[in-house]
Amino acid sequence: MLSQQNQTCLDACLACATECDRCLDADLSESDLKSLVDCIRLDRDCAKICYTAASFIASNSTYAADICKVCAQLCEACATECEKHSHMEHCKKCAAACRACAEECKKMAVHAHA
Repeated sequence: MLSQQNQTCLDACLACATECDRCLDADLSESDLKSLVDCIRLDRDCAKICYTAASFIASNSTYAADICKVCAQLCEACATECEKHSHMEHCKKCAAACRACAEECKKMAVHAHA
């Protein structure tokens, strides 16, 4: 059974990974792909680390906090990039999910090492 904090972080990671996958897919349909290359790459990387973090959290891994620290960094980078394209709804939603996930992952990282 996961603690409430762990469950909240796991949920945030899955929500973020889903939004990153949606954003990546939507970016690929845009006409100006060259301007979205960094966004697409960060969406991909962020989704991967979020799915990985969720898996580590779900299994109560002793390394979950370490993964969450990296996850928070990638989520912040992805949010910053998506905010550059906030005129697109999918990037706006992705940025919000990334910011929320980064905050939850930071809490996990801090509490585990406290």
